[in-house]
Amino acid sequence: MDNPIHLKSITAFHRLLGLKAPQHPLIGVVDYSSINHAAAENKTVFLNFYAIGLKRDVGGKLHYGQQVYDFDEGLMSFVAPSQVIRFEIDISIPSNPSGYLLLLHPDFLWGTHLAKSIKKYEYFNYAIKEALFLSEKEEEVIESIFQNIQREYHKDIDKFTQSIILAQIETLLNYADRFYQRQFVTRNVTSNQTLSKVEDYLESYFKSENLTNKGLPTVQLLADDLCLSPIYLSNLLKQLTGISAQQHIHEKLIKEAKEKLSTTNLSVSRIAYELGFEHSQSFSKLFKSKSGVSPLEFRASFN
Repeated sequence: MDNPIHLKSITAFHRLLGLKAPQHPLIGVVDYSSINHAAAENKTVFLNFYAIGLKRDVGGKLHYGQQVYDFDEGLMSFVAPSQVIRFEIDISIPSNPSGYLLLLHPDFLWGTHLAKSIKKYEYFNYAIKEALFLSEKEEEVIESIFQNIQREYHKDIDKFTQSIILAQIETLLNYADRFYQRQFVTRNVTSNQTLSKVEDYLESYFKSENLTNKGLPTVQLLADDLCLSPIYLSNLLKQLTGISAQQHIHEKLIKEAKEKLSTTNLSVSRIAYELGFEHSQSFSKLFKSKSGVSPLEFRASFN
């Protein structure tokens, strides 16, 4: 990847995409149809601000982390400050771009309730592959909020401007949160396939030599294998099963430990080593916290 262009201001972002200067230095509302997509072609950028997009029919792809997102689909994406993204716009592909892009500098939130609460919206840490797919009715709701923000943005700035725009942004984020929770449920086939893949991955990992060579699997390792972000994976599994990705790993670990304790004469230290622990004390502590008894007490119950 080439060296990213560090965009410190929303004005710089507008300039890069061939747009007029924003009407406010700390916030921008962009209509996708007005963007000079050729100017964004093959650009890698590092943002100092939030970017919330509702995109439709934009020919090209967006690289975000290790994921590639197809711009042709109509959906929402959420990018937080200090994240690197890369545009790959193919101007030869026929497209009819529409939608909105909201640019929000953290300084616009300074001293407000949203300055802290925006961090609770975990989808800002999702990879673009886990973008928000909207139903037709949901899209109408989101679009109407963008339009409300846009109307206020284009009015003369007064003492009410910031509070009105922030209220609309918080409404937008809350609806996005609701729709993400719905997505975990309605995209059920994909979700259940992910759950099966988690179980298959852990089964294979615990039966291989990875445990002694690499140690216990991490949520990051599991998420990378499934091409998902760790937070999205944990949220999805919690919605489906009631437990997080880390808890899934622990559940599998305890199951394997119980099998070894009840069917072999291996020492607790040896079992801990085979399960990827450097110190048997750590294994014993985790086992007791999950099972309510120590490894030796569990083994004794079979004698």
